[in-house]
Amino acid sequence: MRLRHARRLHLATAFPEWRPLDFFHHEILHASRKEGSRARVGRLHTPHGTVETPGFVVVGTNGAVKFVDHHAADAAGMELMFSNTLHLEVHPGPAAVEAAGGLHKFIGRESRPLITDSGGFQIFSFAHRGQRAMPGAEEAKEDGEDGGASLKSSRPFPARHKYEVAAASSSRDGPPPPPRVRVSEDGASFRSYRDGRMLHLSPESTVRSQKALGADIIIPLDDLPGASTAAAPLEESVARTHRWEARSLREHLGDVRQQAMYGVIHGGTDERLRSLSVATLARWPFDGFCVGGSLGRDRSELAALLRYVMPLLPRERPNHLLGIGDVESIQVGVRLGVDTFDSCWPTRLGRHGTALTRHGSLKVGQARYRDDYGPLDASCDGFVSRHHSRAYLHHLWRAKEPAVHGLLTLHNIKFMADLMADMRAKIWRDEL
Repeated sequence: MRLRHARRLHLATAFPEWRPLDFFHHEILHASRKEGSRARVGRLHTPHGTVETPGFVVVGTNGAVKFVDHHAADAAGMELMFSNTLHLEVHPGPAAVEAAGGLHKFIGRESRPLITDSGGFQIFSFAHRGQRAMPGAEEAKEDGEDGGASLKSSRPFPARHKYEVAAASSSRDGPPPPPRVRVSEDGASFRSYRDGRMLHLSPESTVRSQKALGADIIIPLDDLPGASTAAAPLEESVARTHRWEARSLREHLGDVRQQAMYGVIHGGTDERLRSLSVATLARWPFDGFCVGGSLGRDRSELAALLRYVMPLLPRERPNHLLGIGDVESIQVGVRLGVDTFDSCWPTRLGRHGTALTRHGSLKVGQARYRDDYGPLDASCDGFVSRHHSRAYLHHLWRAKEPAVHGLLTLHNIKFMADLMADMRAKIWRDEL
């Protein structure tokens, strides 16, 4: 039995050498000469356009940024948009998107690039509610921001996840449903939050779904343990992730379709496991790398992890830091050589009434803004700051007008685009 398994694993990892793709590559334009900096300016070339790096990737989970038309988001500076394969699997389904001509055509974004993930984080969220996969939750609360963590975490108790609601509904007139998530060597099984039916994700099925969606960059299925996972289960999880990534890559290479695949580096805050993960995946022909998995319990652990991991990654291939979007962590990551970041944090803040400005965050619902007729952010040339005052946005928030959610979200997208442009300019000047 063990010999047969070893042979299967050996066959799964017998890959050709990595070579740059004709349709996808990362052009390095300048590397900072500032002492101690690994920051670099680049341009990611994809089949649907270019992405300036370092850059922020806006999350549009279901193929849409909540409350904002993506054409307006594009005009505000959004280049690469991140959508979620698992949620699109639930509805409308990959077949429906493929029949429409792929995700670019389905959502009307045919001249801008997209990235899709496999659903690994959502599996963690469904299975480990109350744990953090990534740092930031406590810090966000201390800062008085919206309850969404600045860095990804599973939904804390006592909030009810939509999967839990679906499971409860499906069991009212029958036996209790199976556990929320079952993870095995083959993949993960769970109930749809839409209709309660059982769904199964395997490394191969998530790649096939992402082929149907047709994003420019796709990500293999990974196993995501929580930040407090003990050493032995963490090592087992990393090994499982490597096996899943090998199966995903094999499926991808059989039908590339002008898509790039990024491998996901795992290992928690364990330097030995992170080093092992980089050494394993760098030998395989991934077109770039994500730093994923548990990124520590706070920002200091995240920074220490990045200081160790980033120098290990192949510099000729692009990299991405999964689920990180707060300003402080981005500034640290850029200095250490991270090319792109994604997070729902800035847009979630906007939906919950907080605008990001160059002078700190601003909660428009506070009484101090009732008679403030100045622009939302005087140093911003975006649509919202040019056209709307703080008093007007305060009125919309107090009147519970839905338009305010979209306006603040749009402003925060512009803020993040400007933030990254400022950082690129500092790198060009060797100041960062």
